[in-house]
Amino acid sequence: MFEFDVPAYLQRVGLDTTPMVSEEGLIQMHRAQAFSIPFENFDIQLGKTIDLSPRALFEKAVLNIRGGYCFELNGLFLLALRSFGFEARSLLARVHLRGVPTARTHQLLLVRIQGRDWIADVGFGASGLREPIPFTLDQVAAQDGLKFRLIDASPFGIMLQVEEDNDWRNLYSFDLTHVSEADIAMSNYFTETHPDSLFTKAWVATLPNATGRVSLLNTTLRKTMGNRVEVIELDSGQAYLDAIEEHFGIRLNR
Repeated sequence: MFEFDVPAYLQRVGLDTTPMVSEEGLIQMHRAQAFSIPFENFDIQLGKTIDLSPRALFEKAVLNIRGGYCFELNGLFLLALRSFGFEARSLLARVHLRGVPTARTHQLLLVRIQGRDWIADVGFGASGLREPIPFTLDQVAAQDGLKFRLIDASPFGIMLQVEEDNDWRNLYSFDLTHVSEADIAMSNYFTETHPDSLFTKAWVATLPNATGRVSLLNTTLRKTMGNRVEVIELDSGQAYLDAIEEHFGIRLNR
């Protein structure tokens, strides 16, 4: 039987004490994990299978100091939330970044605190939430210089948008339909293996911070700091591995 190791998780995400089951505690947990555990798909590129069992999620991201993509990061966050006493469950979303929506291939979380629902998501990658947002339509949430909102987007359900260049960009749509482990397994299998999935085509990583984020797409490293963007083309071999360790805290060759 798997038992969630609270001290190890808190150390991994840089928290000194267990957060209270409150809105403030949820925000604290969300920011801590989002800023500590990177979004990345390196195992897929290395030909490894993504294991979504609780033990595997914990060992990879916490004990082995790795990251993951939505099913791993939000899977781990769900384990943490429930271990700390939060009421939370998974949702599945369609990604709209390329205009045409995908199938339901993104996992996020619905958290209820004292009768109020929140959307939490530590696994979307670029342009993703820094903090949870109240599940309230047409209410702008400001986070580290970014603005997000939820709107009605029938027939797709609810749409999460981010403001970019004085316009609203669609990120993903979702509804509150019950999501089972089998639904997540099916979505993960497509994302992990299908030739049309971005994660089978490219090396991807991103890690936000309070002033921006650092992101990797194959050999292109992009560092965003406020309004300033630095783009670096990485060399191959050991230099590439060193850059991954420096910017994402991941040692792939150990």
